[in-house]
Amino acid sequence: MDWARIETPDGREVFGTIEDGLLVPRSAFGKGDPIGSPVPLHGSKRLPPCVPGKFIGLANNFHAAAARSGLPPPQHPLYFLKPATALAGHEATVQIPPDIGRVIFEGELGIVIGQSCRAIGPQEAEAAIFGYTCVNDLTAIDILNADPAFAQWTRAKAFDGFGVIGPVIATGLDWRSLTIRTLVNERERQSYPAADMILSPPEIVSRLSHDMTLLPGDVIACGTSIGARPVKAGDHVAIVIDGIGTLSVTMGA
Repeated sequence: MDWARIETPDGREVFGTIEDGLLVPRSAFGKGDPIGSPVPLHGSKRLPPCVPGKFIGLANNFHAAAARSGLPPPQHPLYFLKPATALAGHEATVQIPPDIGRVIFEGELGIVIGQSCRAIGPQEAEAAIFGYTCVNDLTAIDILNADPAFAQWTRAKAFDGFGVIGPVIATGLDWRSLTIRTLVNERERQSYPAADMILSPPEIVSRLSHDMTLLPGDVIACGTSIGARPVKAGDHVAIVIDGIGTLSVTMGA
């Protein structure tokens, strides 16, 4: 089942499940009975499918990328946080701020939390995962290491629109079977298997839950693999994960 949020032509925000080209409004995240008439998807604006209280991103979580960089596999998730103002959805235009240098795309699989959890094991963590979404973790790569005294993970990843998610939250998927692809101006730049993860989604959720309480709607980007590279104004970037869909943005100046 696919869950989505839209803005209707008359300005209403509606959240629910997609059924036969319609959005069926639901009363609560991840559950709930229908609470109104179905709304046509056609003509509506796709919003991020959830509004996470926490948007967590992982670094160095794929074997192939770690091997190429000469980095050891982490024993605990290496993570950063994106602010709520970084959130953007399908078909958004993401402005590149002036004078920040190169901006790179990072196509990723995103975990969406479905229930509150704290200090849980991997088996409980698997049950706490509501579904998965596509993520484009945009990064101002020149800013990241501009100051030798402090790696600026938050600043490099926090600009408005630099956390793109969508187009839906897909439930009932086997994450091991998924392939994450990134296309820039229709040219494939990334294609890697989710099964190459160092820490699996249940392990990620379990270990993060020992650091902080995770809440319904929180998003965890699982990290990226080989192929991330710079984009420029005018570029069209699409993250494609079969079973979830295509998440597209246009880079603006």
